[in-house]
Amino acid sequence: MESAAASILKRAVEMDKNEQYTLAFVMYQEGVKMLLDSMKETKERTRQKHFATKASEYLDRAEKLKDLIDNKKASGIYREFSKIENGSTGHGYASVFGRFLDATVTYVHIEDPYIRTFHQCQNFVRLCELLVTKCCALSKISLVTTLDTQDKNQIARLQELKQSLASHLISFEFIFSDTLHDRQILLSNGWVIKIGRGLDYFKPSNGKFALGACDLELRPCLETTVDIFHRSQLKNDDT
Repeated sequence: MESAAASILKRAVEMDKNEQYTLAFVMYQEGVKMLLDSMKETKERTRQKHFATKASEYLDRAEKLKDLIDNKKASGIYREFSKIENGSTGHGYASVFGRFLDATVTYVHIEDPYIRTFHQCQNFVRLCELLVTKCCALSKISLVTTLDTQDKNQIARLQELKQSLASHLISFEFIFSDTLHDRQILLSNGWVIKIGRGLDYFKPSNGKFALGACDLELRPCLETTVDIFHRSQLKNDDT
């Protein structure tokens, strides 16, 4: 537990220095929880005091980060930019932007020209699963993509997803654009996620029964950039 806490907090400090403040904030919180758990497990008073001191220091930094993020959001100047290296792992949707998905998200709008092939539609389903799991107040998802004139199953896949989301009381609308190029995910709580390759930044799995076949956190990635910033809230009828 102590070793795991040290590893997470070290990573939090690195993210903090790289101005990846939202990720650092989450890691500080997780690391502090582990330190407090370690403090409960030991009977040595010296170690208890050490864990308590360190937890207090990191918690104080986390609170300052929260204020910094809130102030930058209010000023419209908050931005995080990062790069996913070719062949790297640990960059599933939950890791890349899951921290922005919570009860404040009621509507999500996605623009991605490549929600067309079977695996691209599967990736979109994975995104929707994450949204449903994390956003308890979610009521609407909308998608703008391009029409694949060579694959008539594209519409059938999206219609099937529409029916599935409806069973969770979430409406899903999709439209096609011939000119769409940029990729972005807009959350109703104001966060905008732009991934250079859109949702399709994973390399093919090494096999149907290889690690990474199901869990995208274990799947090697293609090189891409991630740009996340905050703007005024997205209205429910925006497209």
